[in-house]
Amino acid sequence: MTIMGDHRSGAVAFGILGNIVSVLVYLAPVPTFYRIYRKKSTESFQSLPYQVALFSSMLWLYYALMKKDAFLLITINSFGCIVETVYISMYIAYATKNSRMSAMKLFVAMNVGLFSSILILTQFLVKTSIRIQVLGWVCVAISASVFAAPLNIVARVIRTRSVEFMPFNLSFFLTLSAIMWFAYGLFTKDLCVTLPNVLGFILGMLQMLLYAIYRNTKKVVEEKKKKKLSEEIETIDVVVSTLGVSEIYPVSVVVDTNTNNTKEDDKKENEQTGDPDQTNHKSLKDSSDLHSNESCPV
Repeated sequence: MTIMGDHRSGAVAFGILGNIVSVLVYLAPVPTFYRIYRKKSTESFQSLPYQVALFSSMLWLYYALMKKDAFLLITINSFGCIVETVYISMYIAYATKNSRMSAMKLFVAMNVGLFSSILILTQFLVKTSIRIQVLGWVCVAISASVFAAPLNIVARVIRTRSVEFMPFNLSFFLTLSAIMWFAYGLFTKDLCVTLPNVLGFILGMLQMLLYAIYRNTKKVVEEKKKKKLSEEIETIDVVVSTLGVSEIYPVSVVVDTNTNNTKEDDKKENEQTGDPDQTNHKSLKDSSDLHSNESCPV
C-alpha cells in the first residue's frame, strides 16, 4: 500500500509539473505569433508543427477520456487544443494565398479527416478490451511525429547557420516537458506516455545544442559584411583620388599648348606693331585668363 501510495503521489506530482511546463510549451510560440500579427505576415514560418501539435492534443484527449484516472492528461490536452487552434487561425489569417490554402487543406485532411477516421475505427472496428492499447500506440506514433516535426527547422538551421526560426525557449520547455511526462509515465506504468517522451528529450537536447552552436553566427556574418563594405568604400576613395590626379594632366597639356600659341601670336603682333607695352599687357591678361580656366576642371 505504501509503495502504491508513493507511486500515486509521484504520478500526481510529476503530472502537475508536466501540466505547468506543458502550458509554457504551448505558450512558447506566442512571441512568434505576436511577430506575425505585428508584421501581418507569416514570413518563412510554417503551419505544420502547429497542425501536428493540435492533432496530437486531440488524440491524447481522446485517449485520456477512454482511460480511467487520467485527469491530468485531460486538462493539459484540452488546453493544448484551444491554444493550437488559435495559432492555426492566426496563421491562416496572415498567410499568403498559397500558404493559406496549403494550411487549410492540411487542417481538413489531418485534424478533420484523419482524426474522424481514427475515432470511427477505434469505436466500431476495434474490440473494447484492446481499444485503449490500440489508441495508445496510435498516440505514440503521432507524438513521435510531433517531436519530429521541428526536424525540418533543424535541417534549415544547419543549412543556413541561423537560429532565427528556431526559438530557444520552445526547445528548452519541450525538453523539460518530456522529462516530466516521462517520469509521469513511469509512475503510472503507462508505456504509451513514457516512450514518446524519450524521443522528445533527445530531439529537444539536439535543438538546444544547435542553438548553442549557431546563435552567434548571424552577428559574425553581419560583422563580415560591415568589414567588407568598409574595405569597398576605402577602395572607392583610392580610385577616385587617382582619377582626380589623372584628370589634371590633360588640362595642363591644353594649357601649355594655348600658352605656346599665345606667345607665338604675341611675338608676331609685336613684330608688326612694335608696341612692347601693349604686348606685355596683353600677355598678362591672357595669362590671367589661363589661370582662370585651370581652376574650372579642378
